[in-house]
Amino acid sequence: MHHSLEKILNKENSSIIASQKTTKEEFLLEHNKLAPLNLQATTTLLSSFREDKALIFKNDDWPIDKLRRPFILWLTSLPIRRKENIKKKG
Repeated sequence: MHHSLEKILNKENSSIIASQKTTKEEFLLEHNKLAPLNLQATTTLLSSFREDKALIFKNDDWPIDKLRRPFILWLTSLPIRRKENIKKKG
């Protein structure tokens, strides 16, 4: 029962953060908190994502509810060589 309550609270906290204006750093923290190790992000990866997907950004906000899914799809579709080059930048 305690585990279920914790899960609900975490979900509520995530939706509160998702509905607020978030910075790149807040997006990074929330994404990495929710993501498995193989999908962990860095600020360098987020910057590359923003460059590649500039059209989905309205301003400097990083709304988790709108950008997390496209980010994961982008991240999982990156060729290994490109991912390694991005990591070298950071």
